[in-house]
Amino acid sequence: MKSMFRRAMVALGALALLTGAAAAQTKQKVSIAVGGAGCLCYLPTVLAKQLGEFDKAGLEIELINFKGGSDALKAVIGGSADVVSGYYDHCVNLAAKGQSLQAFVVYDRFPGMVLAVSPESGKDIKSVKDLAGKAVGVSAPGSSTDFFLKYLLAKNGLDPSSASVVGIGLDATAVAAMEHGKVNAAVMLDPAATLLQNKFKDFKILSDTRNQKDTLDVFGGEYPGGALYTRADWIAKNEATVQKLTNAIVATLKYIHSHSPEEIMAKMPEDLVGADKALYLAALKNMMPMYSSTGLMDPKGAQAVLAVFSQSVPEIAKANIDLSKTYTNKYVEAAAKGM
Repeated sequence: MKSMFRRAMVALGALALLTGAAAAQTKQKVSIAVGGAGCLCYLPTVLAKQLGEFDKAGLEIELINFKGGSDALKAVIGGSADVVSGYYDHCVNLAAKGQSLQAFVVYDRFPGMVLAVSPESGKDIKSVKDLAGKAVGVSAPGSSTDFFLKYLLAKNGLDPSSASVVGIGLDATAVAAMEHGKVNAAVMLDPAATLLQNKFKDFKILSDTRNQKDTLDVFGGEYPGGALYTRADWIAKNEATVQKLTNAIVATLKYIHSHSPEEIMAKMPEDLVGADKALYLAALKNMMPMYSSTGLMDPKGAQAVLAVFSQSVPEIAKANIDLSKTYTNKYVEAAAKGM
């Protein structure tokens, strides 16, 4: 009897292993191109993976890190990644060029971008108008940081191309470029911006969109930042997968708004937090108001993006873009009903 019992237990164990393996095999693989995983603006995507929310949704996620949003976008357009975790404004920009991209869950209410002056150039640059003829760092040419710079130049009466754009990445490379005077100013994101703020007492910020007040001052309204987006044809062919991705991000946003920055930091990968945990925590606290609590796109926010781009990119002003095709809220609404 004991022998029979042992054989039965072994058989059950083997069956459980096979069942587990089969379950793992049924998870759909999805690759997400991230425009700079170390940037806190993209934290909800990384955190969703760390919390296991993608796993719970039945997805096997590969996060592919790029130095800027424009590079992440190229990966999806070229077919080497499925979805972008990047700024929604690319959907508007590409619509003017006849390419149909659609955001399906928005996780940043504000852009979180900071236009700051390098420590060496602090005495020479007092305002945005002083950037004419200067070298200004952005994550990558054609990225959202680049568009932000061009908008601010145009808003201040300058030609959008009056500053020389230099790609410096978003994290350590951006900090090094600013510290060593390789650029006169830069559009940065946290934690890099907070690091320089803490290190240099006279660190000069010309524009800051990490909170609602400053975002309203710059754009005249809320301005959506990070989102999951991809080609509209991919969404049409993979609606069940899009819903699972949305469910995972919406659940993560709920986690963010029900836990402390310290608890959130503890869940993030060590290599992204870095050795200076106090710095990371300070930067995260600066960014907390930026994260959406719902995942929904505010139509007025989408309109603000179009208005900004229309000022700095003539092709967009002439394109007669149908904004309703650049985003959808239906997956977020469905996710909310299911929770």
